Amino acid sequence: MITFEAVKKRFGQKVVLDGLSFHVEPGKITFILGKSGEGKSVTLKHILGLMEPDAGRVVVDGRSVAEMNPEAVKNYRRRFGMLFQHAALFDSLTVYENIEFPLIEQNPLPRRQRHARIVEVMQQVGVVGSERAYPSELSTGEKKRVGLARALAPRPDFLLYDEPTTGMDPLIAEMIDRLIVKVARENPHMTSVVISHDLKAALATGDHLIMLYQGKVVLAGAPPLFRESEDPVIRQFFSGSVHGPMLFM
Repeated sequence: MITFEAVKKRFGQKVVLDGLSFHVEPGKITFILGKSGEGKSVTLKHILGLMEPDAGRVVVDGRSVAEMNPEAVKNYRRRFGMLFQHAALFDSLTVYENIEFPLIEQNPLPRRQRHARIVEVMQQVGVVGSERAYPSELSTGEKKRVGLARALAPRPDFLLYDEPTTGMDPLIAEMIDRLIVKVARENPHMTSVVISHDLKAALATGDHLIMLYQGKVVLAGAPPLFRESEDPVIRQFFSGSVHGPMLFM
């Protein structure tokens, strides 16, 4: 459903994506891994059509994203839900209103249908009872759950997670990992893409992993392939060592 075909992107003299090629399998949880500065967020922006490749193509369902006209891009982006790193809730809106927001903006529904969908996703992520709370009254984990409910509300074809567990304590991080799996299994039509540098979470949660280094794919496949790999870049990433072929700036 999502394919990168020899995508290149540079900013000034810095090459970020250097002939990047990979395929995201439909209906699966795919982790795009790599240390900071390896182009994970740039890859995400290319998927959403927020950036265009200098060369190569990003193809989704057989269509090149860069070749879509503005109206087609607008409709295309409506197929995506997004859970941001810090949830990005609207502080002036209640939990209920935050979840309702995309249902009003993207897919206007009668009030009764909107309410039914909001209740459904709140139950799915476990935040029933928080409808009238404001983001400032929520814990970090609760904010993530509400952000996920908002992303799920319009029934997206693709759900993108941007560093969903960065900066969280291990218990909350594991809760989010389990929630990613739960949501994916309960929405089998949906394809999940997780941008992360958390290898432990990827091995426990992902169906398919893609490791980026120097703008290319080092390794792509199921978790066992990564556990068994003898590639020095993969082994260094596993160990978290500064000693190895990967350079740290």
